[in-house]
Amino acid sequence: MNTSDIKDLAGKIRSEVRKAVIGQDLTVDLLLTALFSSGHVLLEGPPGTAKTLLAQCFAKSISLEFGRIQFTPDLMPGDVLGTNLFNFQTNEFSLTKGPIFTDLLLADEINRTPPKTQAALLEAMQERKVTIDGDSYPLNPRFTVIATQNPIEQQGTYPLPEAQLDRFLFKHTLDYPSREEEFAIVAQHGTRTGMNTPASFKIESAISAEELDQAVETVAQIKLKDDIISYIVDLVRATRETPALETGASPRAAAALATAARARAAIDGRDFVIPDDVKALALPALRHRILLSPAAEIEGKTTDETLAGIVEQTAAPR
Repeated sequence: MNTSDIKDLAGKIRSEVRKAVIGQDLTVDLLLTALFSSGHVLLEGPPGTAKTLLAQCFAKSISLEFGRIQFTPDLMPGDVLGTNLFNFQTNEFSLTKGPIFTDLLLADEINRTPPKTQAALLEAMQERKVTIDGDSYPLNPRFTVIATQNPIEQQGTYPLPEAQLDRFLFKHTLDYPSREEEFAIVAQHGTRTGMNTPASFKIESAISAEELDQAVETVAQIKLKDDIISYIVDLVRATRETPALETGASPRAAAALATAARARAAIDGRDFVIPDDVKALALPALRHRILLSPAAEIEGKTTDETLAGIVEQTAAPR
């Protein structure tokens, strides 16, 4: 598979998702980049901005098994992973698998459950396996988590620990649609109060599991020149040297940004990374990996503004 094939596959997936989701093109592009990078995505946005529908339609368009967990304050790790139950007929324990045993997992309102339950995802997100009562069970190598959280309500929520946030390739902030997009949404979806399913929009699979594996292998071969690597390293190191940031991004963030830049280049049909790939992905790849200093918070600065300033001030290769 070459980069032209990946570009065509990305276009087909976009077309399938657009059958149901109006707007959110940037979100779909980030999901595609994460898909070909084997990364996870955290979506933050107000209710009713199609986060759940988008995840369902995206899974349907790439022929991955879809699973969903609605996170609540009383959810336990066993409710996510599964548990060994005693079978009185066989006098043996048997594993009842939890909803994490799927290909694409929607972790809905992940910040509504305590850190103990959030941590149940850590091993699966990092190593694509889970451990239950000392036994390890592999997941699909393409296992992907799309998590959502609501930025409006803070009561009854548990902020994600830094270790959990660092497992996400991207954190993307969704906004309300434009007036034209909202008009189209009401015209298409204003026939019922419940959410339509991807099947009702006749969404079909645009890529097979074999093609997805080949695409991921191709992305790993995308050329990343030394000057681009230096640019990525300089960007990440600048987050540790900026007074407005109390904590900067880690070396893992730099490696993740490089992988994502390769995927973005392939989606555009190129077999090499350019500085614009890095610039376009810097904010979603780094905004959840940094912390503002108390002085910057008092001054009213935001992480996005600070990151944008770092990207602007860091010299890019010509």
